[in-house]
Amino acid sequence: MKKFIITTILFVATVTSYSQSLGYQDLGVLFSQNDDNGSARFTAMSGAFGALGGDISSMSVNPAGIAVFTNSSFTGTINSRNTDISAAYGDASFNDRKKITTQDQFFNLSHAGAVLVFDSAYKSDWSKFAIGFNYRITKDFENSFSAQGNEAVTKFDTNPRVQNTLYNYTDGQLFDTNYNGETTELNIAFSSVHKNKLYIGLGLNFYDLNFTQQSVLTELNSDEDGNILDVELYQENLTSGTGFSANAGFIYKANQNFRFGLAYQTPTWYTEILQDTNYNQDSNIDIGETAFFPDEVYSFSENNPRQFISYKLKTPSKITASAAFIFGKDGLISLDYINRNYKNIKLSNGDFTIENQFFENELRNTHSFNIGTEWRMDRFSVRGGYKFEQDPNKAALSSDNLKGYSLGAGYNFGNIKLDFAFSDNNRTGVYNFYSNLITDVNPSELEIDNKTITASISFNL
Repeated sequence: MKKFIITTILFVATVTSYSQSLGYQDLGVLFSQNDDNGSARFTAMSGAFGALGGDISSMSVNPAGIAVFTNSSFTGTINSRNTDISAAYGDASFNDRKKITTQDQFFNLSHAGAVLVFDSAYKSDWSKFAIGFNYRITKDFENSFSAQGNEAVTKFDTNPRVQNTLYNYTDGQLFDTNYNGETTELNIAFSSVHKNKLYIGLGLNFYDLNFTQQSVLTELNSDEDGNILDVELYQENLTSGTGFSANAGFIYKANQNFRFGLAYQTPTWYTEILQDTNYNQDSNIDIGETAFFPDEVYSFSENNPRQFISYKLKTPSKITASAAFIFGKDGLISLDYINRNYKNIKLSNGDFTIENQFFENELRNTHSFNIGTEWRMDRFSVRGGYKFEQDPNKAALSSDNLKGYSLGAGYNFGNIKLDFAFSDNNRTGVYNFYSNLITDVNPSELEIDNKTITASISFNL
């Protein structure tokens, strides 16, 4: 029997929603999420830069931060991500289930940007002006997982070539899924400082979305006489789109040791998302390309030609409140609090009443925070951080919330800086292989762990 091999994402499924391939409500949540990629310094401090600035990646949190730079600079970043996804499935107890762990490694040019700093040519309280340009991978979709077990379900219990026979005994189910693609972000930011105390910034953000999912669900069935019918259902989804958002913020230096900041990012408006699939997401049954073995019969639903769909998406806005404590040239501690209202996700340019009701009724206003610290010893710096991100689904378990830590170090050679970071985060989730109409089938339970190594190089311009 052919085996579909996988390689892709760390998306944690919403607890109640999808069958085999992700539906619109799942994609709406997925496309609203952010991996917080950035420079190695930014990553090592878990992205807690809202009140700090002085790092090119900070403009995605608070654009006011680029005016903290004292000179023009360029930073480029690469990272390597290791992801382990363990999937347990079947009607046995969790500890007795067979777990399949999928291990994948991915390499990316994850970030590059520059800040240009200009001193005022006139006597003014606005003493400095900065322009920033920043590219980063906002969401890396690549991941994969496999699951195997027995939930005593035979959804495909008839053979197109054998009449009046039910194959309603099962030896189990197998599921493979593979995600690919990414959302990239291009930031353009403007910032200035007033009396060396108040930093104000404005940013424009442009997004390019590319996402694919390929899934194979296999049932190993038989009839009462032991005749075998193995069935594979293949589904795929190819999605692309473009969007934009804006953000604005300020940082205020209360004194030499304390500063605070506040930033707001508008929703991201995807004005057109194009989707090419071999299944109908509006259908109450799972359909796609189906293969029946051992007869090797292939079925393409007559009522389900390939779907080419266009729709619009609005993701949640974001508020970031920040504070930082500066201990001279020795070190600092920084804290960011982030609030996102996932209830405000909205799909349009089609009939999305059910999906929009799901966003409003089943999702929530999430609370997240990042803590980072940095300590300097002459030209050498050591860093650390911790992050917590609440799952947007009201029914999520506490273990579904993302928790992670980070470590890093850097060396300043003068005009060149090298920085390195290691981060580790984990969460749990579930994935339903079958339609919600089949209520007696338990989902697969997922345990997801991501380890990322990041390296950056910075040049003074």
